[in-house]
Amino acid sequence: MIVGLTGGIGSGKSTVARAFGERGIGWVDADDVAREVVAPGEPALADIRDRFGDRVITDDGSLDRAALRQIIFDAPEERHWLEQLTHPIIRERLVATLHCLQSGTSPYALLVSPLLFESGQAALVERAIVVDVPTDMQLSRTLQRDGVSEANVRAILKAQMSREARLAKADDIIDNSRDIAHMQQQVARLDRAYRARLSP
Repeated sequence: MIVGLTGGIGSGKSTVARAFGERGIGWVDADDVAREVVAPGEPALADIRDRFGDRVITDDGSLDRAALRQIIFDAPEERHWLEQLTHPIIRERLVATLHCLQSGTSPYALLVSPLLFESGQAALVERAIVVDVPTDMQLSRTLQRDGVSEANVRAILKAQMSREARLAKADDIIDNSRDIAHMQQQVARLDRAYRARLSP
């Protein structure tokens, strides 16, 4: 069984994924894979450079993610082009990694993805968990963590699926607006439920 784990920026998806990991559950993060597919030497990075030029390349030859982010937020058609390029590659690598996880000792695998619903990756999962926090908490957490401008965070929030739409698509919800213990209790409950589904 593959379980999707998603949530808006600053919701704490990685923290929740680690809590599942502590319970012996293998997981793959689509954000990590997205970074891998545009690393130096990858064909996708060469395509991005061809389209946008050296303004999106750092001195060491890697992708300047902040510069690219600014371009695609200002031009939706460029964002669409980038998604058309990267999403199929990301999906292929996610499928391969999930296959490896399923072949291992983990009773089920987690696919952690901020764009689980938007990218079509939800088709890969049997259950979808949404990690939920209020929008003002997403904003404050992201500002503290990433050191970006409030305008930038608001643009990201606007570009992502709305909180209401995401919750409407959830099979399970983890409220991550309180303390770690409260989150871990919810993870433990869902972990028991998923293991029970897999029992003969």
